Amino acid sequence: MSPSITPARVYSSAIALRLAFLFYGLLQDAYSPIKYTDIDYFVFTDAARYVSQGRSPYERETYRYTPLLAWLLIPTSWQNPLWFSFGKVLFAVSDVVAGWLIVRILQSSSGAAMSTERALKYASIWLLNPMVATISTRGSSEGLLGVMVVALLWAVTCRRIGLAGVLLGLAVHFKIYPFIYGPSILWYLEPSEKSEPAEKRSSNPNARSWTTQSVKDILLTFPNRSRITLCLSSLATFSTLNLLMYAIYSQPFLEHTFLYHLTRIDHRHNFSPYNTLLHLSSAMPDKVSSLKLESLAFVPQLAISAVLIPIALAKKDLAGTMLTQTFAFVTFNKVCTSQ
Repeated sequence: MSPSITPARVYSSAIALRLAFLFYGLLQDAYSPIKYTDIDYFVFTDAARYVSQGRSPYERETYRYTPLLAWLLIPTSWQNPLWFSFGKVLFAVSDVVAGWLIVRILQSSSGAAMSTERALKYASIWLLNPMVATISTRGSSEGLLGVMVVALLWAVTCRRIGLAGVLLGLAVHFKIYPFIYGPSILWYLEPSEKSEPAEKRSSNPNARSWTTQSVKDILLTFPNRSRITLCLSSLATFSTLNLLMYAIYSQPFLEHTFLYHLTRIDHRHNFSPYNTLLHLSSAMPDKVSSLKLESLAFVPQLAISAVLIPIALAKKDLAGTMLTQTFAFVTFNKVCTSQ
């Protein structure tokens, strides 16, 4: 291994990078009219303060997230002003843990089976990326969801299917879109792949392609122990969390966490292909078609990211499939911001 590329050096550099951004952010917030802290972070911390007072996080206008996020950030409401940055530290730590998991996935025999040095080089694209560090240290919660998704991929490649189901259910509860990875994982989990990497399966000339199987064969062989375990564990986790939050916060939980996103119209700082039509819908609600674009926009988005891509790619390379799904989902999303 090259003396310049060791786990200690890469991880310590990743931590130092995030600490530098955190301290720089404190200075910019204190002395510049243009703040470093993301406006959403103030939404999170206001909601956390309400929760610490025994109130609902949805009393904070524009809070559209699971109460779990507000619960996690309760320390930001404590009196010492240094605790206000607790959430940023949590998100930054999530970034580093995600990078560590990327290394584990790349080293695993069911992944790319890379050497430690090579895996660290690839993981450094994430760990030492200033854009990744900036987003988390400004107070975006995407770092939490990112580590959940990478942990999900790690659990599947390590054949820890029950854990994978729990992580999938938690991620979908946290933010809706990770459900698109479910079809890819289900399609990937063939009965015969327990000890054989996906790349070897796809290159095996004796392996039957799904196109050569009859529909009857597919239907008969599709339910297997791994797929059933994944479905039951993810559904149980997702349902338990939702029922718990509904029991505590009632209808506002459903409205702001899930239902709002079905009819959301946001034409500001939006780079989606639907931006102009959404702008017109917002400006002239009485003159647009009765067809609700904000709801119909999900059709091509989900058809591509949750159906076509998993069928075409999942059995060849699960990690690459999930990347392609994410790219397609964001590209065709009705709200696509610079972040």
